Amino acid sequence: MEYTYNIIDSDASSKLQLQLYLEEHEDLVCAKVDTHASEGLNSILKYNPDLALINLGENGMDYFQMVTELNQYMQTLPIIIGYAKTKKYAYNAIKSGFFDYWILPHNEFDIRKTILRLRKLHPKQDVPSTICLKSYKDYRYLDTMNILYLKSDNNTTDFYMKDGSVISAFKTLKSFEEKLPKNFIRVHQSYIINSVYVSRINYGKSICSLNYGQEEELPFSKTYKDKVDGLMQILSKTTANALN
Repeated sequence: MEYTYNIIDSDASSKLQLQLYLEEHEDLVCAKVDTHASEGLNSILKYNPDLALINLGENGMDYFQMVTELNQYMQTLPIIIGYAKTKKYAYNAIKSGFFDYWILPHNEFDIRKTILRLRKLHPKQDVPSTICLKSYKDYRYLDTMNILYLKSDNNTTDFYMKDGSVISAFKTLKSFEEKLPKNFIRVHQSYIINSVYVSRINYGKSICSLNYGQEEELPFSKTYKDKVDGLMQILSKTTANALN
């Protein structure tokens, strides 16, 4: 299983050297490279990487503020590794929960030790791209990207698919809640939605709209409003805003 990472580094030579060292590790995949804290904040919210590698440089405090902001929007932060030419920001990095702190120039041995410690302390778990619906001796496999939403009815859960089909499973909605990928969000006692397809959130009517060629409106409830708030914040940070 792969670890994804974002780099935030305004120094071109440092950035290139780090990328070359990381390319040696086949289970590390670059999601995005940025140069400033504001760009990095947006990219981390958008790509939700496993790792964030940050050159603290001369504007280190901007990045600690970025981490504070990330805590407002994300339930789980990426593992953060900071680096700089001196130990100037080491104390702040420890207080902010950084996984490691490197002294520039990049050292292949230090990077390798950090990656090995990462694999040991945070082993990557495979997240299935399919979910199996089992009924007696019948096994049905669904691609999670083709699932629009789940709707419960007592002890039955219906899977509404992109192709218009509805597939029923004789289990409660809760039994599927923790088995689905993190882009599936419970917004109501009776609904789990695939946030990939969310096109609108209407707080006035308590409705989430899904767009998959046609639009469908689903209710969300006060009980799960914090989940909707989190989704809205992520979507707002990765979308260009139009002023009315």
